[in-house]
Amino acid sequence: MRDATTLDSYVTPRTHAMALTDIKLVVSDVDGVLTDGTVSILPDGTEVKHFNVHDWTGIKYLMRVGLQVALISGRESPAVTHRAHHVGITEVHQGAKDKLPILEDVLKRLGLTAAEAAYIGDDLPDIPPARHAGVSVAVADAHEELKQRCDVVTQACGGQGAVREFAEMLLKAQGKWDTIMTRYRETSV
Repeated sequence: MRDATTLDSYVTPRTHAMALTDIKLVVSDVDGVLTDGTVSILPDGTEVKHFNVHDWTGIKYLMRVGLQVALISGRESPAVTHRAHHVGITEVHQGAKDKLPILEDVLKRLGLTAAEAAYIGDDLPDIPPARHAGVSVAVADAHEELKQRCDVVTQACGGQGAVREFAEMLLKAQGKWDTIMTRYRETSV
């Protein structure tokens, strides 16, 4: 298990060459990353997803300091649309069977290069976009084939704070964590 106290405990040599400091866009898969991969179906057919609020807080922190966030999911779900709208994510792409062309389109429309994007995934369909991005991230319980190809493997599993973990790592690497903490620091009385 990695030691969470240093950035070096998370990254492979490839990440050092790419610099987390260049990342301007964080792209995430949904099922298995922002959820634990469980899908509950109610008797009326309604799908229920369980999101971890810590992940969405991490996303809001990224957006608060000017980083962009996009979601690319293989499945379609009104819950994803609702939650993304709630936190202000406008780049939401669902029903994506081939995620790489969508990532390339998002980058083009935002005027960014692949080196300026980080991609977080958990399964085989995430390999192409993860390898295309400047920094590739796998959650702790991701498929082994993806983990072997990623620069960063989180300690947290999907749906259990992995996105928040990477968000904090990225913000600290970019020197933006203090901006987040300013709001929460105690003031002397």
